[in-house]
Amino acid sequence: MTALEERPLSAGDSGYQRIRSDIIFGVLTPSGRLRLDAMKEDYGVSISTLREILNRLTSEGFVVAEGQRGFEVAPISIQNLRELADLRILLEHHAMAESFRAGDVEWEGRVVSAHHKLAATERTVLREGDDPELRKRYDGEFHQALISSCGSRELMHTHAVVFDKYFRYALRYRGTETINQHKALLECALKRDIKSARAVLSEHIDGCVAHALSSWKDA
Repeated sequence: MTALEERPLSAGDSGYQRIRSDIIFGVLTPSGRLRLDAMKEDYGVSISTLREILNRLTSEGFVVAEGQRGFEVAPISIQNLRELADLRILLEHHAMAESFRAGDVEWEGRVVSAHHKLAATERTVLREGDDPELRKRYDGEFHQALISSCGSRELMHTHAVVFDKYFRYALRYRGTETINQHKALLECALKRDIKSARAVLSEHIDGCVAHALSSWKDA
């Protein structure tokens, strides 16, 4: 195996990624009971492996353990959305400031590349319709690139988990407003304009919250 080749995922790791993704994108519905016998067939893993996966997802906040009743998908709520939004702002404001100060030309390259892929994806979404999984991938990569020189792997990992939880509420695309805000964040990064980046990010996340709440009312 060469250094460029990736090792194949174990059944447990593959099952973990699939179940986690299905929770984020609503395939497994919020507050829904997770029935191990059915999931064993759906995800191709043993009951014992499923329990390990669900316990891991419980520790991350995607699943709720109900004692003798088993497991349920973590619920969604307005309060939880607002808590995650506030946490994203807190984490990203700090991480962006550290990253903007420390970022070098390699960091600039990561940010520009990540934005290029995100912008291309967003143009495709406007033209051909939404693909939430693809959009999440490049949206997350862009926000991670912005903070990638913050100097803390723990901070980046925590941000990634919070971003994934937050995306459960961001499945409906906001359109051109989001595109403009992502472009503004890119420009702030290249100028090392921390103050403006924080303002744009807050507006970006607050707009996502308002859009999610509006979508709930229309549902």
